[in-house]
Amino acid sequence: MPWIILFVAGLLEVGWAIGLKYTEGFTRLWPSVGTVAAMVLSVSLLGLAMRTLPVGTAYAVWTGIGAVGTVILGIVLFSEPATAARLGCVG
Repeated sequence: MPWIILFVAGLLEVGWAIGLKYTEGFTRLWPSVGTVAAMVLSVSLLGLAMRTLPVGTAYAVWTGIGAVGTVILGIVLFSEPATAARLGCVG
């Protein structure tokens, strides 16, 4: 169960990272509310998963899901470049 919680926390990290783009500097109310909610829930679930999982492992998995997911969605949603160097660094 802690791995599932950690996976959901990672997906929420992707959600708030992408959500930051839609807040336009926290000037748009509903995207800002959703982004902050995803932030709080993501970190809360990470803390819950860390009750069982080692801190280094949990944090590495959480940030890895967040980084890779955000790069992929940035490419898909915002037409960000998918250069070999960028993909190689993320990999």
